Amino acid sequence: MSGTPVIEMRGITKSFPGVKALRGVSFACGRGEVHALCGENGAGKSTLIKILSGVYRPDAGEVLIDGETKHFSHPQQALLAGISVIYQEFSLLPERSVAQNLFLGREPLRNGLVDSKAMVAETRRVLGLFGVRHRIEPDTLVADLDVASQQMVEIAKAVSLNAKVIVMDEPTAALNEAECEVLFTLVEQLRASGTAIIYITHRMREVTRIADRVTVIKDGEVAGSFDQVPAPEAVVRAMVGRDISEYYPEPATPAEIGRPVLTVAGGNNSALRDINLELRAGEIVGFAGLQGAGRTALAMALFGAKSFATGTMTLDGETVKLNSPRDAIRAGIGMLPGDRKASALVLMQSVRDNGMLTARAFANLFGTADRNRFTDVDGMNALLDRIKVRAPSYEQEMRFLSGGNQQKAIVARWLALKPKVLIFIEPTRGIDVDAKASIYHLMRDLARAGTAVMMVSSDLPEILGASDRILVMREGRIVGEFGRSATETELMLAATGETDVAA
Repeated sequence: MSGTPVIEMRGITKSFPGVKALRGVSFACGRGEVHALCGENGAGKSTLIKILSGVYRPDAGEVLIDGETKHFSHPQQALLAGISVIYQEFSLLPERSVAQNLFLGREPLRNGLVDSKAMVAETRRVLGLFGVRHRIEPDTLVADLDVASQQMVEIAKAVSLNAKVIVMDEPTAALNEAECEVLFTLVEQLRASGTAIIYITHRMREVTRIADRVTVIKDGEVAGSFDQVPAPEAVVRAMVGRDISEYYPEPATPAEIGRPVLTVAGGNNSALRDINLELRAGEIVGFAGLQGAGRTALAMALFGAKSFATGTMTLDGETVKLNSPRDAIRAGIGMLPGDRKASALVLMQSVRDNGMLTARAFANLFGTADRNRFTDVDGMNALLDRIKVRAPSYEQEMRFLSGGNQQKAIVARWLALKPKVLIFIEPTRGIDVDAKASIYHLMRDLARAGTAVMMVSSDLPEILGASDRILVMREGRIVGEFGRSATETELMLAATGETDVAA
């Protein structure tokens, strides 16, 4: 970086009761630069960004914008200074339109009234930068958009502010491969226009793809600063103190893969066509494909949320008809949804109570011994201990846990029911690098214990690293089957229709 940085943070220190979140952290980002900020959850990244954006005030240190010291006491002051933050948790108003969200609090006026036509026209222009102008209409309610489209609206909102600095916090967490490429193209356009971008991510591929520099924060301090983007191994080592090669567990051996647990023959519904599928004990099967390809629809069909209209499904060799998730759970199928906070957790309840939710609801399905074991405190404590859920106490409310530990607690919930099949949808979305490794090893442990594991993921390195077998879907069909030695290119060619490999 040459010249005066657009933003510079010098010696930032911040403490909370009992916790020193930041210890003398310095960080800078220049015009036309993408500076990746990496670190585990709890490392201090969010605190640093909240200081930059005026949410917190530092105990020590200073923030400079274009070389001038600034003191922000409110986020609006930071926004007026040209700092826009896209948080991982969306800040959109669901019952307002896309255009209304983009211009909230700064609506264009004409003769004293909101100029809706100007607002819609400018919204169309900004959405056009993403190549999604025809997919997202300015007058569409945000509540009617899928998660990926909502993410695009968040980014469009920041772009519309013409900010000097845009902070992107895990911007691809809800995006598929094609949408990620659209985002990367936009980032490159912003960089070319002179915008400074602070890019927070746990995905090493994104760091090497678009970053100019990298800073790693660990335990509230700068653990590594790289003026040129290093190999992913160096970034990971600075983050967690171990090599990336340890992240993915060893694949299953042929001897570890057992009998077919779940089969589908000729499965069809409104979203799926001619599904022929086999999930085996001891095996992790990864499902790849673009958004809308049918991966989640298939998971929902297997979980009884949207059943097959035709075709045959067997579980342990017996024909089953699953008309609801309750039927699936009774049959021995569990599922971790892609949006754990919205669909799986009761954030204001304790870690233990969250772990026991399903077991309590289905306690009458088990014999007395199992019911007593998995619906009492000691039984759930043992499960949470076994999968190493990190919490000061299992009485702590779930909302205070990191994403990785929240995900583990959901796994504990299903372990209480001893599932035959466990479906993971986007298993590491929003989870830091070290926690990802824990989830991968936990999935492998489940498989080795005889569970058939299905993994739906938009992260191709994850699919390739954690799966024993990979199925690619397109337009509601399974169009390709690959081994672990496949490449990202091969998977994408199948996903986009450039080539089919008989499944």
